[in-house]
Amino acid sequence: MATKKKLEVSEDFSIPTLSDESTDLGDIRINHSVVAGIVRLATKAVKGVVSVGGGGVVEGITDFFSKKESERGVKVSESQGGGYEIEVRVVLEFGVDLAKTGFAIQESIRDQILAMTGNPASKIDVIIDDIKMDVLEKDELSDYVDEQSAG
Repeated sequence: MATKKKLEVSEDFSIPTLSDESTDLGDIRINHSVVAGIVRLATKAVKGVVSVGGGGVVEGITDFFSKKESERGVKVSESQGGGYEIEVRVVLEFGVDLAKTGFAIQESIRDQILAMTGNPASKIDVIIDDIKMDVLEKDELSDYVDEQSAG
């Protein structure tokens, strides 16, 4: 009969992060596509975000064929001082405060990157490529415009 041993963790035990070059067990590296995936999910969680990666038609087609879904609309690089430099392209909902939503996106990305990788985001650029209106709202708006022009 096998006995279970309790794993004891001492107070000084720390979880290795990217800033550690190696541990007794080996290196830990996080691929930029994983970081890009975190950025996409953190961005989509912000109220008012319609989509990530809404650039122009040519850029959209290029991104579609050349990148994984997790990397579309997101560029990740490492800064010399440590941390990540991030650029995310978004399409926002019509009617939201663009500056406040952009700032909320930056905060969401900053918090998730730090929590999941242990490395800070040193720079987060949010590029608002477009705004979209919900289909139902668009229909209601056109009805309103029709009523106003008829009256």
